[in-house]
Amino acid sequence: MSFAIPYALIALLTVPLLVGLYVWQLRRRRRHAVSFSSVALIRAALPSQRMWRRHVPIALVLAALAALGTAAARPQVQAKVPISSSAVILAVDVSGSMCATDVSPNRLAAAQEAVHSFIDKQDDRTRIGLVVFSGFAQLAVAPTTDHEELNKAVDGLTTGRGTTIGAAILKSIDAIAEINPDVAPSDTASVTGGVPGIPGGLPGTPGTPGNPVTPTPRATQKAPEIVVLLTDGANTRGVTPEEAAAQAAARGVRVYPIGFGTTDPTQMVCTRAQLGGGLYDGPGQGLSGIGPGGQNFLVVDEEALRTVADTTGGEYFAASDADQLQGVLENLPKHVITQEQSVDVSVAFAALAAVLLLGGLWLGGHRRADPS
Repeated sequence: MSFAIPYALIALLTVPLLVGLYVWQLRRRRRHAVSFSSVALIRAALPSQRMWRRHVPIALVLAALAALGTAAARPQVQAKVPISSSAVILAVDVSGSMCATDVSPNRLAAAQEAVHSFIDKQDDRTRIGLVVFSGFAQLAVAPTTDHEELNKAVDGLTTGRGTTIGAAILKSIDAIAEINPDVAPSDTASVTGGVPGIPGGLPGTPGTPGNPVTPTPRATQKAPEIVVLLTDGANTRGVTPEEAAAQAAARGVRVYPIGFGTTDPTQMVCTRAQLGGGLYDGPGQGLSGIGPGGQNFLVVDEEALRTVADTTGGEYFAASDADQLQGVLENLPKHVITQEQSVDVSVAFAALAAVLLLGGLWLGGHRRADPS
């Protein structure tokens, strides 16, 4: 147990002082007691109840004062809190590769359906935020319990160029920081920028030879909010997923990445509503996903996503079709059933104090009213 206001525990010193005063009063009465020559006469005059019972009312009052003093210090305990008492940030990839038809009808449509189902199955206490990312990441919907607003935003998803997984993680951290004062916003100044095709990043940036990155320690306490990251490719620009994961870990934010799609995205077909910037204009057109160094940006970078999960304390999931994606999102709460956080129990101590005080007053009045 910990205390938010530990110095308030000084009030508990009044309890032993009152105990000492009570004992002193009892001894003082004994010294001034009237002397009787007959012990039998004293026993006959005493009430039938046991002597220790007359001390119970004052003991209850003192215990009530101790409970009140403890409540004033705002005691807190570590408790398992259900996921429904926290928030989930959904970070959804809307890069051009989401038009791939290896998942019917295409990756984006399948992802939209699965996300709709996930949102609708959450209760009214779970706040859900939506971050979308392609060439950059943006917060589409701040954490809310309004399912209609969330579903409307999911329906309006459109594709763009590029995949910024790292930036999506940082944007999700910022969304959590807005609702949880214990989580600090992301720090973009401490990361390299991760330019593809330039091994080690740009000269003079952290993480390059002669400019090492100081390892970021993982937070000792996990935030109740989590990030669910859905992507079908690899990071193509900006902050690397590993760098962003280090920041999430330092803030106690867990990331649960989902790698979506097959290893053979042969055709790109998006509806005009999904095109956004007009990257593709019909069946059979698409992008060459091979980037510098031979990396295929149209296929999930499982190694990077596993590193993100391991670094932040989350878990990586793979889904190669729509049914698997539905299953992953439906079973996700089973993997994040409860989360540990500090719970204020001062109300319980205050209630205990009230019960003890009422009990002490009732027993004291009952003893005085009883002529026996």
